Amino acid sequence: MFTTLLTENTDQIFTITINRPDKLNALNKMVMQELDQAFHHALADPLIRSIIITGAGAKAFVAGADISEFANLSVEEGMAIARYGQELFSAIENSPKPVVAAVNGFALGGGCELAMACHFRVASENARFGQPEVNLGLIPGYGGTQRLTQLIGKGRALELLMTCDMIDAGTALQYGLVNYVTTSDELLHKCHSLLQVINSKAPLAIARCIKAANAVFNEKLDGYEIEIESFGECFGTSDMKEGTAAFKEKRKPVFQGK
Repeated sequence: MFTTLLTENTDQIFTITINRPDKLNALNKMVMQELDQAFHHALADPLIRSIIITGAGAKAFVAGADISEFANLSVEEGMAIARYGQELFSAIENSPKPVVAAVNGFALGGGCELAMACHFRVASENARFGQPEVNLGLIPGYGGTQRLTQLIGKGRALELLMTCDMIDAGTALQYGLVNYVTTSDELLHKCHSLLQVINSKAPLAIARCIKAANAVFNEKLDGYEIEIESFGECFGTSDMKEGTAAFKEKRKPVFQGK
């Protein structure tokens, strides 16, 4: 189905694997287009509850953008590339279905930006994170300056952006950039076990949690008002009726996302 991706749907969890291990899974134009297609396919499929994004091989999640495509670009062309990347990564960030990054090896440049666009990150012990763009006379273009600052704070973010230093998985965990660190062998199993728990919850409520939490970082939105609206909307769902009935009857709820 795809040239640069592998996809798998297991237990309502859709896994997207960027499959260019010989290029350390670098993001070129085709990868971005196919990632866009695969992601929106997962959103449209009612049988898919959640998504994992990862990279093929042990060396890299995504080691950055394919710099060979950047040669001789104009200012306008550079802006167009950044705009497309930001729109795709914003769609991932605002997905109503949970998206987890399974980070094995290097997550650098656009790879770090992709991981940060996911709702949270699970890293293997050999994961390395960084934004080395200023070494090329560039800055992150896919939202990295914004999300890195949101996730780890301004001081640490600016240090990483300006020094191009990489941080290991342990430091990323300390900084709050990742939620868990596992062995490489356990990485996808950990992601699946987390999402199996989340998938057992009410999908419409999960989507509203994501929406409300994302509003914290959007100055155009009133997160408290979104929380009020979302809380109220839950009362109009069958899932809320099922959840409260199951609680009263002391049984596990069966949510349908309705």
